Amino acid sequence: MADSVSNQPAIVVEGLRKAYRGRAALAGLDLIVPYGMVHALLGPNGAGKTTSVRILSTLLRHDGGRAEVAGFDVRRHPDEVRYRIGLLGQHAALDEGLSGRQNLEMFGRLYHLGARGAARRADELLERFGLTGTGRKPVGQYSGGMRRRLDLAAGLITRPRVLFLDEPTTGLDPRGRAEVWAAVRSLVGGGTTVLLTTQYLEEADQLADRISVIDTGRVIAEGTADELKARLGGDRLEVVVRHTGQLDAAASLIAAAARADAVESDPDSRRISVPVADRMSALTETVRALATARIEAEDIALRRPTLDEVFLHLTGERASTTDTKATDTKQKEGAAV
Repeated sequence: MADSVSNQPAIVVEGLRKAYRGRAALAGLDLIVPYGMVHALLGPNGAGKTTSVRILSTLLRHDGGRAEVAGFDVRRHPDEVRYRIGLLGQHAALDEGLSGRQNLEMFGRLYHLGARGAARRADELLERFGLTGTGRKPVGQYSGGMRRRLDLAAGLITRPRVLFLDEPTTGLDPRGRAEVWAAVRSLVGGGTTVLLTTQYLEEADQLADRISVIDTGRVIAEGTADELKARLGGDRLEVVVRHTGQLDAAASLIAAAARADAVESDPDSRRISVPVADRMSALTETVRALATARIEAEDIALRRPTLDEVFLHLTGERASTTDTKATDTKQKEGAAV
């Protein structure tokens, strides 16, 4: 069983370096992850996300720098690290001919829990992940979301303090992704620390307490989703007018109502966009001003920057190929280390 949580961070990375055939995958990565949270790694293809996870989970040796997980150096004490972590890669390591319960019991026996201990732990995890009713059904009959939940359960057989999730919802439909998200939230609620890499920016927005954006092997930005979005400015008020001929007049009225210095207008879409400090006041004043001037609006909305926009802003052109087919060197990791 994992030892008690200390005041030290769950993960500490300082100046981590790794090269493949002379090409730097990590070029001085720094990262600190406190216990009891979801920390997401985002970055374009080849940024070093999966390389980082493989080093931290002791599957790959780094060339320089320092990395600790759960208080142990990954190079000097790999066995201690493995005892305290779980790993879920993109590919499920389940026997489809066995039931969900039999899979979990098998993992339990592999970790020397004994027959009774493995059976008891399997029942606990099936209940925790809402799989009790399907525990005796062959995994081959599970939906994608159910398989990933069972894979998560397998990664928790030993009650790891830190769980690494490398793009855990790749290939799942929206319902399956939602099921895995709910399971991850449950894990963190139970005290597990999660380091997540994902190709879905929405996933990081939904799950992560903190996000590190990495590019060319370094962290280039870090913060909560809201803090990162604030880098592009605050809220914006967007108005689509019905008639193009009223666009200029509407833009002037909206700028005054929103007390905005800069106004963006697009004749093709008939859209006007302005930054606002007081969102509700700006909305109210704009609706009143347009109504008084008899300018018809097809749509009025308040909008905050999306994490997608932040990502594109921070990583530039490289983000156009973001994470749909990761080019980090990868292997088909199992559900648990």
